[in-house]
Amino acid sequence: MGIELPVDYRPSESEPFMNPRMQLYFRQKLLDWRAQILRESNQTLQHLQEDTVQEPDIADRASTESERALELRTRDRQRKLISKIDAAMRRLDEGEYGYCEETGEPISIKRLEARPIATLSLEAQERHERRERTHRDD
Repeated sequence: MGIELPVDYRPSESEPFMNPRMQLYFRQKLLDWRAQILRESNQTLQHLQEDTVQEPDIADRASTESERALELRTRDRQRKLISKIDAAMRRLDEGEYGYCEETGEPISIKRLEARPIATLSLEAQERHERRERTHRDD
C-alpha cells in the first residue's frame, strides 16, 4: 500500500472518511485482534491437552469439567468472532468497510473503534434491536 501509520495515529472525524490511512489503521486493528484470539485459542487447546489428569474427588472432577465447558464455549464464541473479523477484512478489500449495511451511511469512528466488526450505524443497530425485542415479545 505504501502508507506508513504513525505509532500514535487515531482516526478522527475531521479527516476524509475511510481514507487510505484510516483503512490501514482498521486493517491492522482487525489483524491484531484476530492474532490475539488465535493465540488465546492455542493456549486453551494446549491447556486442555495438558490437563487430562482425572480428579479422584467427584466434586473436583465436576468443577474441572465445568471449567473446561466454559473454556470451550468461550473459544466457540471467539471462533465465530474470527469469521466476523474475516468478513470485515473482506469489506475493507472491497471498499465497503465502515459503511452501514442498512443505510449506506458512514458508521461513526467511535463505534468502529469500539466495535471494528460493526456493520450497522448506531441508529440502525438500535432500530434492529428494537425490532428484535418487539418480535421476541410476540
